[in-house]
Amino acid sequence: MSVSTLAIRVAVIAACVVSISGCGPDDDLRQWVAREKAKKGAPLQPLPVVKTFETFLYEAKDRRDPFDLSAEEQEQAGTQGPRPDQNRPREPLESFPLDGLKMSGTLGLAKTMEGLVRDPDGIVHRVRIGNYLGQNYGRITAISEDKIDLVELVPNGGGGWMERVATIALGEGRK
Repeated sequence: MSVSTLAIRVAVIAACVVSISGCGPDDDLRQWVAREKAKKGAPLQPLPVVKTFETFLYEAKDRRDPFDLSAEEQEQAGTQGPRPDQNRPREPLESFPLDGLKMSGTLGLAKTMEGLVRDPDGIVHRVRIGNYLGQNYGRITAISEDKIDLVELVPNGGGGWMERVATIALGEGRK
């Protein structure tokens, strides 16, 4: 063995002895852990008090419940007013929400004007008065150079339907 190899071995052994000697029992660490365990923690916040509510019993049995529609009122609400035509075939633009459709332009003259509508997939469709758009049975009522007017049928909350006017302006989504 050469002198340099022997010196390297002695240096490695000395480094190991020094590092192992630092791993002995550490009384300072044990004392600190014991002090921390002995400390009391912060007090817990008390639980919130659960409020009890009085129940209300509707005792006006001789009066009509304003939230309960009679069978006659339910029938009238469902049969009066406009209704969507369920028998006609659905048009391609009825599968998209109205705010996802954009007017791109027009073709033709005043009486025979057709609208150009771009769907969310980027496909441009030609539409005329009477065509349907959107998912609420929107029927086109007028086409001008800068907008398409339509009437949608939406549920009225009572089992029937009501009309709602909507517009798609040139270069924009739904207004």
